[in-house]
Amino acid sequence: MRTIIHIDMDCFYAAIEVRDHPELIGKPVGVGGSSGRGVLTTANYEARKFGCRSAMPVFMAKQLCPELVLMPVRFEVYREVSSQVRAIFARYTELVEPLSLDEAYLDVSHRAESGSALATEIRRRICEETGLTASAGIAPNKMLAKIASDWNKPNGQLEIRPEDVDGFMKGLRVERLQGVGKKGRDELKQIGVETCAELQGFSKLELAERFGKWGLELYERCRGRDEREVKFERVRKSLSKERTFRENIGDLDWLRDVMRQLRLEVEEEVLAKSMLGVKSRVVKLKFEDFTQTTAEKAGCLMDEESYNELLNLAWSRGGGKSVRLLGVGVKFGGNDEQLGLGV
Repeated sequence: MRTIIHIDMDCFYAAIEVRDHPELIGKPVGVGGSSGRGVLTTANYEARKFGCRSAMPVFMAKQLCPELVLMPVRFEVYREVSSQVRAIFARYTELVEPLSLDEAYLDVSHRAESGSALATEIRRRICEETGLTASAGIAPNKMLAKIASDWNKPNGQLEIRPEDVDGFMKGLRVERLQGVGKKGRDELKQIGVETCAELQGFSKLELAERFGKWGLELYERCRGRDEREVKFERVRKSLSKERTFRENIGDLDWLRDVMRQLRLEVEEEVLAKSMLGVKSRVVKLKFEDFTQTTAEKAGCLMDEESYNELLNLAWSRGGGKSVRLLGVGVKFGGNDEQLGLGV
């Protein structure tokens, strides 16, 4: 039986800013762009009480929380702290799969200690060496571990033992399953499903006929099944981040600010996962009439200037049409290529 730990740092960027600026303790803090069109990268729990959240426009966050203290993004610092945390993980297992700078899966099945005891020790080490808190989930598979790590946030943990899986899943709301977003939740609600227990009432055939391949995945996930292994090496051809807007956007400057945030998110994930060398940069736009275009440029530097050129090119193809989706990404080359990053 596998033992998987999912470690998730608590409000990572904002927590680092509060740690480095003690005068911010107890105040609502956000990290992100300072311009009127900037967006939040993250917000601490004091700010979240007002409804502030990541990817929210700064002006909206300020409306919700006038006392919000906005700090500039310092990715160099965040990467350095992430490396500290990663080094702590390495003391306990080589099987570490980073998901971003602030979270990772650890396979500790080979350890004699219990997963719960290891998670407690790892979180204590993180706090002692970085001054930051982390939450953890311990379970027989990755899906359950990730769900559990969010259960007692901040600075807490939850273990889902193999014998507890059936009971835990029956009471779990379907939106907590990986891959079930707002759209998926609404689709399931249409057939009277709000909990995993209700979803378990449908046969595999019924779910497949209604939802296709996704239905087969739901059949397994609502029962707490996940056979994915913790992969400490990944080979992938591309990586991208997208944002769909609630209202179509006809302002190029606004799109540029959103693109900046997405570019930073892509850069963060590329660095966190030590991926292959970047071969080219990509910007995708989907317009109001659902037509779309992709602009691509060879090169390894993920610099703002290159992405601005790509955005301008993609925008010029729209003929003045407003934009409903913006995507930013990279394509990867071979292992021998150098990864260059510019901010």
